[in-house]
Order: sequence, then C-alpha cells, then structure tokens
Amino acid sequence: MSTQQITRPARLGTETAIEAVDLVKTYGRVRALDGVSFTVRAGTVFGLLGPNGAGKSTTVKVLTTLSAPDSGEATVAGLDVRRQPGKIRRAIGYVSQKPSFDPVGTGRENLVLQGRIHGMPGRRAGQRADELLARFGLADAARRRAGTWSGGMQRKLDVAVGLMHAPQVLFLDEPTTGLDPQARLEMWAEIGTLAQRDGLTVLLTTHYLDEADHLADQLVIIDRGRVVASGSPDDLKNELSGDRIQVELARPDQAGEARHAIVAATGQDGITADGTTLRVRVAGGGTALPRVLAALDDAGVEIAAVSLSRPSLDDVYLHHAGRDFREADTSGSRA
Repeated sequence: MSTQQITRPARLGTETAIEAVDLVKTYGRVRALDGVSFTVRAGTVFGLLGPNGAGKSTTVKVLTTLSAPDSGEATVAGLDVRRQPGKIRRAIGYVSQKPSFDPVGTGRENLVLQGRIHGMPGRRAGQRADELLARFGLADAARRRAGTWSGGMQRKLDVAVGLMHAPQVLFLDEPTTGLDPQARLEMWAEIGTLAQRDGLTVLLTTHYLDEADHLADQLVIIDRGRVVASGSPDDLKNELSGDRIQVELARPDQAGEARHAIVAATGQDGITADGTTLRVRVAGGGTALPRVLAALDDAGVEIAAVSLSRPSLDDVYLHHAGRDFREADTSGSRA
C-alpha cells in the first residue's frame, strides 16, 4: 500500500459515513436488534449509548461485517455490509472491548505487524508506527513488551492499532471500560481530536452517560434492541423541560403517601418510581423543592436522600425507556 493510499481525505462535513436501516438480528429467541436505524455524518463522533446488553455491540458487529443481519440494510463508507464486506474491512478500524494486541510483542512490533497485514511496505509501516507511538505518548515504551504496559497505555495501543492503516471510519466498542479516571480523560481527549483535527468518523459504544455527553456530536440511545431516542446530547436534554426532583425513601411502605404529598406540593402527577426512589419534573425546581420537603414532612414520610438536578442523559433515557439507566445497566437488558 502506498503512502498516497493511506492519506486521510479532508473532513467530509454533512456527507454520510454510516447508515443503518431497520437492522434486525436474533440469537435464538433473543431479538438483539429490533429495527435499528440511524445515520452518521462523516467527520463526527457518533455515540451508541445504552445499558449493558442493549444491542450496542451487536450493532457494531453488523456494521463491521463480523455478523450478518437477519434483515435490514447498512452501508459504511458508502459500501454495503452484505455485498462488500472485504472493502469495508479495508476502510474501517475496529477496536473491540477486549485487548487485541500481542502481549509478547513490543508496542512497535504490534503496530508494524498490523501495517504489514494491511499491505503496507516495511519502511512505511515503521514510519506510521513511530508516528502513532509519538502521538499517543507511547514512544518511550515502544520497545517494551506490550503486556508489561499499564492498562491505559494498552488501551491507547489498541486504538493505535485500529488507526494503523488510516481508516475512514473507526469503531470503538466501550473504549474506556476499566480505565482509571486519568486514563479515561486522556482517551476522551484523543477521541475528540480524531474527528476535530483529522476528520475521522468515529462511532463509539458506551454505557457511560458522561462519556456520551462529553464526546458525541450526535447519539442514539438503544434499549432492548431498539432506538428509543436520537439527536445531539444538548438537544435531547433540552427536549425535557424543567428540573428533576428525586426523593429516596427510607421506608418502602411509604411510597403511596410520598406520591400523594409530592403531587399536592407540585401539582404534577407524572411521577416515576424505581423501588424506593421517586422522581418528578417541575418548573423552577429551586422554589418547588422546599414545598416538596414540607409536604413530605407533614405526611410523616421518612426521607433517606433528596436531590435537585437539571435535565441529563439519564433523564432522557428514563423519559424514553421508562426506567432508570443505571438500574438497567446493572441488571442488563439483554443477553
């Protein structure tokens, strides 16, 4: 592969890099994807947000040609996933949840090997490896066995391996799972740079709400194999008017009394409940909260905790999926 062949095209703006239309995938009786559709603009970071088991990884497997859909259509970099899988694999980079590098090889050896697999001449593969090692701050460790690196360094190496052949689209499946806070921030910075500076299209899956909020230009929220919401993080949050008051009860048997007290104090009957946690959305949360607390006290309701917050992606998920994101993420919505 020549140097010209791996030069990245300029940022494509509004052109479509990925399109999925009514994707369906089943595993036995489990419907992992149930009509998933979305479009990704070139040169942007696109997020697939959902709890564990929602269908995110299955979507990525279909788009990267690792799994065939039962029905529906999809294109990546203008190529059809059914008819042109070989060309798609040359046009994309894929970083899976689990490490894909050889722990016995050095960092540089891993990168050069990946370049050679993609047909790059030896000298060019070495040059490209050195470029990526420097970019990710791994140059000093380049000739050490990758298995001895820290978790954050290994994850950077995984991403560098995915970028070795300068793909048009990069798929990152849960890129920061297991990283410490500092390593997560470093990875966030690099992912943002890939789109903003390099014009690369990045599709990332995540079950971290803050990650999707921070990184994604656009996102879809997937639950039980379906897209339940789509848009930019800000647009999705702005669709929800008002502030959220959340009350955690000390006694589960007082849920009925608490609900009546909150309705009386706020005039809102759209209260959602998850176990001992009650939530209500109100205008002017700062003035409504004291009334809620007074009403609960008058009703003799014992409170474990109370909070007031502006709309978040957790609220968006709750609104569209009808359940708390963190609870769904812990339980897993799908095998």
